[in-house]
Amino acid sequence: MDQKTGNILYEYNSHEQLRPASVTKVMTILLIMEALDNGIISLEDQVPCSEKASSMGGSQIWLDTTETLSVHEMLKAICVVSANDCCVAMSEYISGSEELFVEQMNKRAKELGMNDTCFKNCHGIDEDGHLTSSHDIAIMSRELITKHLKITEYTTIWMDSLRNGESELVNTNKLIRNYEGATGLKTGSTSTALFNLSATATRDNLSLIAVIMRGETSAIRFSEAQKLLDYGFSNFEYVECAKKDDIVKTINVDKGITSNVDAIFESDAGCLIKKGNSKNITSNISLDDNISAPITKGQKLGEVIYSVNEETIAKVNIVAKEEVKKLNLINMCARTIENWFTLCR
Repeated sequence: MDQKTGNILYEYNSHEQLRPASVTKVMTILLIMEALDNGIISLEDQVPCSEKASSMGGSQIWLDTTETLSVHEMLKAICVVSANDCCVAMSEYISGSEELFVEQMNKRAKELGMNDTCFKNCHGIDEDGHLTSSHDIAIMSRELITKHLKITEYTTIWMDSLRNGESELVNTNKLIRNYEGATGLKTGSTSTALFNLSATATRDNLSLIAVIMRGETSAIRFSEAQKLLDYGFSNFEYVECAKKDDIVKTINVDKGITSNVDAIFESDAGCLIKKGNSKNITSNISLDDNISAPITKGQKLGEVIYSVNEETIAKVNIVAKEEVKKLNLINMCARTIENWFTLCR
């Protein structure tokens, strides 16, 4: 999947419902980042550890009920070593209980259109009915890494430590060390789920997500993800067509208090194309040379359509940069007086 557009470049059995193991934590991390953005929690908050959190099996940092860690430290442990105990502690801190947090996970999954997904816990330890698909993993991975790029400050850590150096952390995602441009994102494995991975990487303004499920070995999941990423980087490129707020044209304004207004791009616009096709991109601008006041800031004045071989690949609105009020008797008099004083100086 291309991160920017969400276009799928290659898929195989992408909607098969399987056990995600710790790739589940992509959704857990997403909810943590959204709680941070919404001011519900802060990175400096000290998070306690309950009996339930401390009793978690699998990958963990052996939290103790007598200690607290900051949200920053919890995120680091979750992203780098896939700490189940930290996931439960964070779920309880944000929602009051893991059960309520899991309800929020499923609600968010539905909002994102993850129709193959049902979460039963926040960490990914095997549980009946805890299922998702490679397609849905790509969707939540895209939401996390595009809306919360700061998470890569954690997911790209190769080695670090907690508790004043007493707890060593080594990333479970070996691509972080071995694959050029790797930015994350999350590994997962159990004896039942086998080896899963959501791998993200960026090269030359192209950002990709590769998801592997049920790899027979850890090495296979990494090599297969690398093949997918290599395929994307070898065959596609992302081309920026328009940059938000760039001026397209200055348009004459009739009956306005100013005689012209800048027409600008409303947003960034780009497209994913096969390599070598960028020279074939054409643009068709629909924009009048004159417009009558009044004009509101952000008012749509036209649009640009970008195409390759007559197929539309991107579209962006052209809008007014500033408000232009209609000329009336009062501001006509004001302008006349202003001009008169200018001439008298």
